Amino acid sequence: MSITPENTWASVSAIRDQAPLIHNITNYVVMNSTANALLALGASPVMAHAQEEVEDMVNIASALVINIGTLSAPWVEAMGSAARKAAGRGIPLVLDPVGAGATAYRTQTVRKLMDTVSPTIIRGNASEILALATSEKGETKGVDATESSQNAIEAAHWLNERYGSTVCISGETDFIVGDQVVIGIGNGHPLMTRVTGLGCTASALCGAFAAVNSSFPLAAAQAMAVMGIAGEMAAEISPGPGSLQLHFLDFLYRLTKDDLARRLRISAGAG
Repeated sequence: MSITPENTWASVSAIRDQAPLIHNITNYVVMNSTANALLALGASPVMAHAQEEVEDMVNIASALVINIGTLSAPWVEAMGSAARKAAGRGIPLVLDPVGAGATAYRTQTVRKLMDTVSPTIIRGNASEILALATSEKGETKGVDATESSQNAIEAAHWLNERYGSTVCISGETDFIVGDQVVIGIGNGHPLMTRVTGLGCTASALCGAFAAVNSSFPLAAAQAMAVMGIAGEMAAEISPGPGSLQLHFLDFLYRLTKDDLARRLRISAGAG
């Protein structure tokens, strides 16, 4: 399995042609930016977390993205209902364990969700992935990683073996761990870490790519590559994080096959 500019462009084109509906149960901080990124890519976002409607919304969605950034008891109940409905329909479920390891409530909540329904893709930073795999490793400070992505590969393998999930570790190099595959993506720019919610955006994009590509490790790798390429192109003309947010959406919207061919940096079999 390998990611190429050609198969990545095929997925981007499929998203633009099909406009898959991506149902997001996500946090207050990122709803607007996440929805705009999905729209810029070509997908159709919906943000719905009421227990009374999540199952109906999942019923018409092409993928479900659950993000635990701003937890409350009603949201946790809705997440469980939506996840079970997604599993019943056989649509991809992307789980973003924001801040796992920071508090017992966060860690217990996300582990309970994973035990209820195995996620298709788990996307988090290294500290979050380590926190899901074991309580002995890693330290999470808010939603920022205090570990390098390379250090979480073993934990990602453990999660893959236990849950069957593709695990995507964000970092200076993004690592995607699947069944007998590890893909490293070297795209991105340090300025992206100065914009809140871009990690959450990456999870949403994973949902869009998984909606059109049933090879989930490849879908996650393509999402991270497109995310990183748009981010580094935006950083090249942005004096700071404020303008980067605007230019990121523009480059995501304007992304071409040539951009992918010129910029894609991969490391198959990393780790």
